[in-house]
Amino acid sequence: MAVKGIIPALVTPIDEDERVNEKALRHLLDYTVDNGCHGVFILSSTGEFYGLREEEKRRAIEITVDHIHGRVPVMAGAYGIGTKEAIRMVAMAKEAGADLVSVLTPMMITPNDEEIYQHYRAIAESTDLPVTLYNNPDRTHVNISAKVVERLAAIPNVAAVKDSSGDLGLMMDYIRRTADMDFDVLCGRDMLIFANLTHGGSGSVAATANVAPALLVDLYNKVQQGDWQGALADQYKLAPFRLSFGMASWPAVTKDALNLMGFEVGQPVAPITGCKPEKLEVLRGLLEDLGVLGQK
Repeated sequence: MAVKGIIPALVTPIDEDERVNEKALRHLLDYTVDNGCHGVFILSSTGEFYGLREEEKRRAIEITVDHIHGRVPVMAGAYGIGTKEAIRMVAMAKEAGADLVSVLTPMMITPNDEEIYQHYRAIAESTDLPVTLYNNPDRTHVNISAKVVERLAAIPNVAAVKDSSGDLGLMMDYIRRTADMDFDVLCGRDMLIFANLTHGGSGSVAATANVAPALLVDLYNKVQQGDWQGALADQYKLAPFRLSFGMASWPAVTKDALNLMGFEVGQPVAPITGCKPEKLEVLRGLLEDLGVLGQK
């Protein structure tokens, strides 16, 4: 399965009991897909996978699969620190109907290159679903080297890597080493979408696509059409909103933005809290600049 284009790293709408808000999730799915997104990613770090009970994770996948109904591929996060736990979560995602899975590097431990390779190899061999490697060293303190990505890309159902390192040189090396393979390199840092695409990458798994999907899809389409200046203008237009993510703890700004837009996605999973009132007004101004207020 090709893993290309703009794929929103969806927030998980929740109620006061931190249960999945089905109505709000279905609403958000329509908003992103109707604005041209090429897939959806449920249970990412933006989707607060770490704070949801397993039954809520399964329910989020099942609702997504039911509502998308084949319109675009559904990627589901399937994470575990240990290899056996990750394999179990991949099996759960398959049972819930996901089309492909994203597997984050282990957290809390610091495996070496060979251990990372064997971890992902065992996971890939346990399933027939396409597997996307997920590199996010700022969160896990584990980095997938370009050499390991190249080795893993040779495994038939290892389909892609999502790189959230923010290291353009590393992402470019992923692209260079796998250029002749059936393998996609996706950007996980929204400030680098233009760079990914113009260096031969396949697209982005983007938190900002929750809020401004049409803008990101336009950026992608303009690169495909050779309108690099237009695409770069889109990247610059997106930048102030992405840079605002530091106004509160991750992923509060994305949820606050969607709430301001009327999506009723709820608060972040405790102990994270939303933006302070003065920051919400700054955020409202950024959304006005993007032209997304009232777009729900």
